[in-house]
Amino acid sequence: MMFDDRRDAGKKLAEKLTHLRKADAVVLALPRGGVEIGAEIAHALSLPLDIIVTRKVGYPGHPEYAIGAVDEKGTVILNELEADALDRAWLAEEVERQKKEAARRLTRYRGNRPSTSLAKKIALIVDDGIATGLTMRLAVRIAREGGARKIIVGVPVAPESATAMLKKEGADEVIVLLPPEEFLGAVGAHYIDFPQLTDEEVVRFLSKAAV
Repeated sequence: MMFDDRRDAGKKLAEKLTHLRKADAVVLALPRGGVEIGAEIAHALSLPLDIIVTRKVGYPGHPEYAIGAVDEKGTVILNELEADALDRAWLAEEVERQKKEAARRLTRYRGNRPSTSLAKKIALIVDDGIATGLTMRLAVRIAREGGARKIIVGVPVAPESATAMLKKEGADEVIVLLPPEEFLGAVGAHYIDFPQLTDEEVVRFLSKAAV
C-alpha cells in the first residue's frame, strides 16, 4: 500500500478508529510529521489534539537511524547494545542536544496553551510511521506516566518488531494500516509525497485543531 501523503494516511487511519469518535480521548501527535496525521484524525473523530515531543538520538554519521529517544525532561530510552559501542561523552552530549531541541519544539508548537490532562483518558498516540520504534516507545511511557487509562498507538506503517515492543512498554493496542511484513525499512518509502513539515506548519495544524 502506498499513501498519497500524510493527509491521505491520516484519513485512512481515522477510518480504523471510528469507535473513538467523541470518546473521552485525546489525540497525541509526535511532531513534526505526526501532527498532520493527528490533525486529520482529530477532525474526523471530533477529538482534541495535543503533542508529545520525543526526539530521536541518531547514530553518529547516520542521524536518521535511532539508537535512542529523549524528551524535554531528559527521560531517555536507549538501544543499550548499540549505545554501549559508542563514545559515552559523545552520547551524553547528543542526548543533551536533543533534549534542548525537544524543549524548544514544545514551547514553539504549544505556545501558551496548557498541556492536555491525560488522567483517566484514552491516549491515542499517532505518527506518520514507525521505524525503530524508540520515539514512539518513549511517547507511550510518557502517556502511561501521565495517567492515561488506555493507550492506543495508531500509525500507517511499522515493522513487525514494533507491536511487541510497544505493548511491552504499556500500549494496550497498536493499530497499523500496512501489514508489518510489507514494511520497506523506511517510513517515507510508503508515501508518494513525503515532505518535511516546518515549525510553522506544525503550529498551524495545532492552532486550527484548537479552534
